Parts: sequence; C-alpha cells; structure tokens
Amino acid sequence: MTEEFNRGDPQGRRLARMRAGLLSEATSVARVLSVLLKRANIDTAICDELLAQLNREETKQLQISYGRIGSRGRFKHNSSQPILQRRPINHIFLDESGISNPEPLPGPRVFALGAVAMDGESVEKYCLGADEIKQEFFGTKSITFHEPNMRNYSGPYNFDGDLERQQAFEYALESLLKGIDFTVFGVGIRKDAFAKEFLDTGLDPYLPTDVYSVAIVLLLERYVDFLNTMPVQHMGRATFESIGSKEDALHQLEYARVLIEGSQWVPDSAFRNYLETGLRFHPKQGSSPLELSDMFCRDLYEWVRSDCSVSPKRWDLFGQKIYCRGDGLMGKFGVKVFPDTDLRAPVEEHRHKYGAVLG
Repeated sequence: MTEEFNRGDPQGRRLARMRAGLLSEATSVARVLSVLLKRANIDTAICDELLAQLNREETKQLQISYGRIGSRGRFKHNSSQPILQRRPINHIFLDESGISNPEPLPGPRVFALGAVAMDGESVEKYCLGADEIKQEFFGTKSITFHEPNMRNYSGPYNFDGDLERQQAFEYALESLLKGIDFTVFGVGIRKDAFAKEFLDTGLDPYLPTDVYSVAIVLLLERYVDFLNTMPVQHMGRATFESIGSKEDALHQLEYARVLIEGSQWVPDSAFRNYLETGLRFHPKQGSSPLELSDMFCRDLYEWVRSDCSVSPKRWDLFGQKIYCRGDGLMGKFGVKVFPDTDLRAPVEEHRHKYGAVLG
C-alpha cells in the first residue's frame, strides 16, 4: 500500500473513495456487457475475469476509504432447504410513509419504509399490551394506532382537548414500547436525489428504478445481516401492511426477485437461507406490530425529510432499538438514508449515537 493511501490520511481516503466510485461504474458496464454476451451465446470467460478483477479492486479501494467491508461469503450455514431445519421464526413487520410514485408536491420528496423485528413471544406481548391501552383509553380494542394522528392529537387521540388524558395515553404507550423486545430497521429514499444521482445518469443499471423496490432491497440487506448474527439461526417471516391486491402482488414480486437474484452486497443464497420464500399481508386493523412499524416509519419520514436535522416524536426511543453491528457501515446499521452523499455528517452522527463504533 502506498503512502497516499495510508488509512489515517484524509486525502488518501478521498482519492480511494473517488477511485472506488469509478470502479463501481466500470463494474456496472462490465455486468451489462456480460448479460449481452450471454444472450448472444458468446463465451463470457474473459468478461467474468474482468468483473472479478474490478470487484477485487473496488473492494480494496473501499476498504482504504471507509474501513473493512464484510465479504459476501460471510453468511453462515446456507442450506438449500432451510424450511426442513424447522428453525424458530423471527417476525418482521413493514410499513411505509410518504408516496413511492412521482409526486408534484413542493419541498423535499421522501419515501420511507420502516420495520420492526421480534420473536413470537414479543408479538403476543405487544398485542396484549396494546389491547389493554385501547380498552382503558378508548373503551374498545378495535381501534388501530395510526400516525400522524397520534402525534397531532387529532381524531380520537384528542380526548376532547383533555391535556392530562393526552399525556397519560402517551406515557402508557411509551411504557409499552420500552417494555417490548424488538429491533428496528428502516430506509429513507430521498426521491429527488435518487432521480438525479441514479435514474437520470443510469449510474447503476442493476438498481431498481422503482423507489419502493429500492427500499425493499436495502431493508432486507440489513435484516439478513441481523439474522446472520443471531446465536440461534432463525427464519425471517415478513409481513407487509396490505394496501391493495395489485400493490401487494407487486411487493411480492420484488421480494421474490431479491431472493432469486440477490443484491450487490448480499448473495441470493443468503436471502433464501434466512427468509421465507413468500410475504404475508395484513390489513392495519386491531392490535398488530404493524402499528409499531407505522410509528417508527413516520419518525423516519420526518427525520429524512428534514435532511436529518430534527428529532421526531419517538426518535430517541426507537433509536435505542436500531440494529447495529460494529462500525455500522456497509449494511451493518438498521437505518439507511439513500442517497446520502450530501448528508454524510448528520447520518454518521446518528449512526454513532446509536451504537456504531468509530473507525
């Protein structure tokens, strides 16, 4: 390693990051070439060798600029039929905030996908606790916690303007959340920056062009990393809020695509090893951990929309439960802002505040 790439040399790290970006673009072009050659029934051996060389060099430059990167081969105990192992289930519940489609609204345009992961015992504990709160404050268990109504004290959460009742409800809900064992994941897509840096330039032809699809890929990468760290292997069971039959089918399609094709950082075999092969859908009715993902997702949406400068309603509470491993880089932190090129400082500050080890 030359002196200019000394890990403590900021200039060397900037140069390495720039070279890694150029190598990433070259890798994308080479992948497209490989696909075209395969379709033409042309031997791709030379192209495959080039791809391997580019990947090695890009990894080297990224290690210099950001620190060590986990190998795609870090995932353990891969099985061709994991369902036969009858592993315990880890449940992950996903909800969205914002609009994934293009929108003409002024101001920052953001889409957020939030999720909470927990075991079956915690699912039951949450539902029982939520039912108790609903019965106490609303006289029925059929109500569904929903944002942003709760934080705005609108609708039934206004309690006829009774401030003491509002605060008592907030305290009961906060106590419930603190007492439940769950792990938080989330992806905030900055739609204008995404379009400018990726869609308009064609920088990564393998990255989905649909905002919701990108969010699913990025979130599942982090969830699988989490499952890979558990001392006892679990299977991940994903439940989305049901939006409509067509929308549910499209989400199922993108989920299946990830399990079949993998991503740049996580191989397809790892997704299949740790995730059930189909999604589950549930309407937002009654008590369900989907309410938790709704609460977190709203916080995530507000945080990203502010360019990561505000602390929303329950931001610190959820922050304590964000998945984090080591330095939190390259998929080892549960919350991802994408793209974050111009927000590196507040994003890193948030990651370090909630557990990431400084490099």
